[in-house]
Amino acid sequence: MTDSEQPIFEPDALGRTGTAGEVIDAGRGRIFPCPQCGADLEFHIGQQQLACPYCGGRQPIDLPPDAAIVEQDYEAVLSRLRQLKAQGADGSRLAAGEHEIRCESCGANVLFQGTLTSRTCPYCASPLQRDQVHDAPLRIPVDGVLPFLIPRERVAAQLRAWVRSLWFAPNDFQRDGVQGKFHGCYFPYYTFDSITYTRWTGERGDHYWVTVQDGKETKRVRKTRWTSCAGAFQRVFDDVLVLALKDDRLALLQRLEPWPLGKCQPYTPQLLAGLFSRTYDVPVEEGFAEARRQMEAAIVADIRRRIGGDEQRVTSWNTSHRAVTFKHILLPVWLMAYRYKGKLYRVTMNAATGEVQGERPWSWVKITVLVAVILLAALLIVGLSSR
Repeated sequence: MTDSEQPIFEPDALGRTGTAGEVIDAGRGRIFPCPQCGADLEFHIGQQQLACPYCGGRQPIDLPPDAAIVEQDYEAVLSRLRQLKAQGADGSRLAAGEHEIRCESCGANVLFQGTLTSRTCPYCASPLQRDQVHDAPLRIPVDGVLPFLIPRERVAAQLRAWVRSLWFAPNDFQRDGVQGKFHGCYFPYYTFDSITYTRWTGERGDHYWVTVQDGKETKRVRKTRWTSCAGAFQRVFDDVLVLALKDDRLALLQRLEPWPLGKCQPYTPQLLAGLFSRTYDVPVEEGFAEARRQMEAAIVADIRRRIGGDEQRVTSWNTSHRAVTFKHILLPVWLMAYRYKGKLYRVTMNAATGEVQGERPWSWVKITVLVAVILLAALLIVGLSSR
């Protein structure tokens, strides 16, 4: 059956297509049954729609016509969360710890550990999701999702190219490549916008040269003339990205940037069907604190450019933030763990751009040979120059 021959699911008399999913296990889980054969629909990366892996049926992602990704007012959200907490609302029951969902396909109880919100049943491979996690009273809902754009078929090629690009890797590692299975997972992020106004003071250093007498010798000495300066400026920050998860892969995930955030879609659980997903465990206040650190580094760099000269001293700065907004989004990552000579390594891939970052083995033989060659070349240069 070709793509053009795949059955397209039509709405029934009530306008239902089945793509909104079906709540199971007393409201604790959600599945997406195929209305044609009853199997579970999954998000098909190549087709960017739901697809049945058994009968081949396809279903477009079902979004309301007015669906949009809307920035949330940071202060208003904090105020609402404080008010709900004061009223005794509890959002932790569905968001942390261990949760079990009974699989409707085989009857197995599937464990959802910690902040994992969607996974595949390990017994019958049916995709499952915890329901209502993103809508729990004290949880901030997901605003947008960047769908998986790199299909599994391309992952192996990207991985081979990454292995070939590694300098000083063992020969057998580069020859045999990496053996393992990639898993698709959505990771939670915040993006912050802010209008900043900064007042600063500093000193501009301009170099100049003077001739001085040192015994019988005359030599030129570089000195610096310092001039006080001050100023103020406004800078608008847009989509400052912060990982909303305490994960030991932080460095690898940060190196996957930049992300094509303009391709994000309004959140729908259909985009998560058949894939892993994590909820955030970094509160939005901590997320904004990290965003402020990133903004502050950019602002200090701006101050140095404004001071100019050959050297700069930034003596003080004070920044105010206005109209702070944020989004809670999910970004797609391919994850893989592999072993080489008994040691565990991890690889991550940006599932929207194909950028690969990972842990890798080193060939200390190659490194030692390179160091020896460099030392030998240095000795030859010194020997030739001394003749």
